[in-house]
Amino acid sequence: MSHLFPSPEWAAAYKEAINTNPKYKVAGKEWTHGAVAMVVKADASLGIDQDMAVWLDIDRGVCTDCRMMPASEAQGAPFIIVADYARWKTVIKKELDPIKGMMQNKLKLTKGHMPTMVKYVNSSRELVETTSLVATKFRDE
Repeated sequence: MSHLFPSPEWAAAYKEAINTNPKYKVAGKEWTHGAVAMVVKADASLGIDQDMAVWLDIDRGVCTDCRMMPASEAQGAPFIIVADYARWKTVIKKELDPIKGMMQNKLKLTKGHMPTMVKYVNSSRELVETTSLVATKFRDE
């Protein structure tokens, strides 16, 4: 069964995929910096009526929480990354590395410490690899 991105079902499937990925357990074992909110900008043509965030709470290689929420409720995350739907789609399809995307301003780190993100590049890459384990249905396909 495919999960619509973004949606609560997709977030739940992503959490499960992270927690069953042994490569992420190793790559993410040093991350102790709190949640990352991945904000998808509103796009009414895709049925995204307001900015939405995938709240990804990860700690030492374990995803303790992954859920959808309005972006306004995700402002407490230590790290917030913002992009439009099309850009997030390229990340999920592994066409854009998230760290390179932030360095090129294709993904905007609006809150958080960029050198910390760069330090954990392998963890970020493994999180992206893990999205390929989620059966994803894109809204524009």
